[in-house]
Amino acid sequence: MQKVDRSQDVESIVEYPASVIYADGTAEIRDEEVQAEHTLDVYVDGKLSMRIVCTPSDLVELVVGRLFTEGIIHSVDDIELVHLCEFSTKARVLLANRKGQLSDVDAPIVPSCCTGDRVYAAIEYANDEGAQLEPVVPMPWNPEWIFGLAGMFKQDTPMHKRTFGAHSCFLATGDEVLYCCEDLGRHNAFDKVIGHALCDGVDLSSSIICTSGRLPVDMVTKAIRARVPLLVSKAVPTDLTIELAREFDLTLICCARPDSIRVYHDPTDPVDIPAHAHQWKVPRLFDADSQMSEILE
Repeated sequence: MQKVDRSQDVESIVEYPASVIYADGTAEIRDEEVQAEHTLDVYVDGKLSMRIVCTPSDLVELVVGRLFTEGIIHSVDDIELVHLCEFSTKARVLLANRKGQLSDVDAPIVPSCCTGDRVYAAIEYANDEGAQLEPVVPMPWNPEWIFGLAGMFKQDTPMHKRTFGAHSCFLATGDEVLYCCEDLGRHNAFDKVIGHALCDGVDLSSSIICTSGRLPVDMVTKAIRARVPLLVSKAVPTDLTIELAREFDLTLICCARPDSIRVYHDPTDPVDIPAHAHQWKVPRLFDADSQMSEILE
């Protein structure tokens, strides 16, 4: 895959004055940091296929990850070129080994993000089985990994720390965190870490994704389509999410906190929890801002 990124720096955080009124009757005017809302139009083989409302960072990876988790590509080998314009408002994708034909539709076929993403193209596969989800291959896991990721969320991430409005997503292999991405939308943050992994050749079938957002069906579908065996959330699942995880052998862990986690489905059933709980220790996988900077670079 050839990547041409001509984008210039676009502010992800901007300042606006706000009147702050306190309960004791005092007030002040001060500048508050808020997230910048950015719109990216994605053209696939010349056709406007997506309009993504996002945070203007990791945009090439966002496009690659979104194409992958929506089933438009099966690997980065299906992409010949990704070109991002200098204003970061248009991404043009040329597909190398397209499996189907893009056809216009009148309404979004996949709800991509609570921030208003739209998908304007449907994929018509010559072989209908190509579009079907398949069970993932379960991966043995260690509770220490999950507690470590929960500890990272507790220490916060740069954009959320400044604006309190960003979703964040980590991708890890075992106890090693490879990527951390933030965005206005939880779907975008998810696709960004997937895109980084695809571009770097990381094996997603042995990866863990940990997200700050709740997990509706479309988020779990992304994980299954990406062949990620273990999905973790700081927030909650839905009933359909749990049923989908059971059907496709996805290990699903939610309400991940440094002191407790809720395992809603685990096809590996690795341990007898009461017998082994005393052995679980929370590691300090993530100990300083310098380590966060290293992950983000």
